[in-house]
Amino acid sequence: MEKTLNRIHPVSDPEATYFLQVSWEKDLGTGFGLLLSDCQCAWTGAVSEADISREAADIEMDREKYVEELRKALIAGEESAGKYNFVIS
Repeated sequence: MEKTLNRIHPVSDPEATYFLQVSWEKDLGTGFGLLLSDCQCAWTGAVSEADISREAADIEMDREKYVEELRKALIAGEESAGKYNFVIS
């Protein structure tokens, strides 16, 4: 299992710092787990392969392109800094 950990500053609260851990087996396209923490609380979730396919279809994006965008937004770190915004709600 592979994991990444990134520090994020959501646009909804730019002064706050969160840590986002993403874990996956083969690649993001087969599903992944998320752990989000503000160092006081933590939230977990899972995204299935079916969820990914459904979301790509909903936004009418090629599935492989959608998975690549997920990779850039969730695990690319410095490579994608400033290109993606996070909103915590």
